[in-house]
Amino acid sequence: MDKSRRQLLSSAGGGALALVLASCGGSGYSSPAPPPMTSPPPAPTPPPPPGALTCGAVSISANHGHALTIPAADLDSTTNKTYSIRGTADHDHTITLTPAQLASIKSMNAVVVQSTIDMSTLFGTHLHDVTTNCS
Repeated sequence: MDKSRRQLLSSAGGGALALVLASCGGSGYSSPAPPPMTSPPPAPTPPPPPGALTCGAVSISANHGHALTIPAADLDSTTNKTYSIRGTADHDHTITLTPAQLASIKSMNAVVVQSTIDMSTLFGTHLHDVTTNCS
């Protein structure tokens, strides 16, 4: 305690001491600071919706610009689905997938089918083996 407080307390008596201590917060004890606030952990990332599958050609034999994308909605088809694999090629081929093959692709099991034959003069008569799957 500093000198001016001591003088005040000794001249005022014990009652003033209690008043001064009460107004100063008591015995000099202070409670510890509360712990810092922490943020709750972030929520886990939800799985992608079922339509978020990317399905199509994994590989196309002797490819020269062909490509295939299979809409996710087609994976539950109950009828055959036929797709163009033209891509950036200057000619087209198609492939047909059965409901069983589409279900297999949906289950992440690759399916290999042959395309239709093209009679273009640039590449001669040819077809392609198309491996399809989802990722």
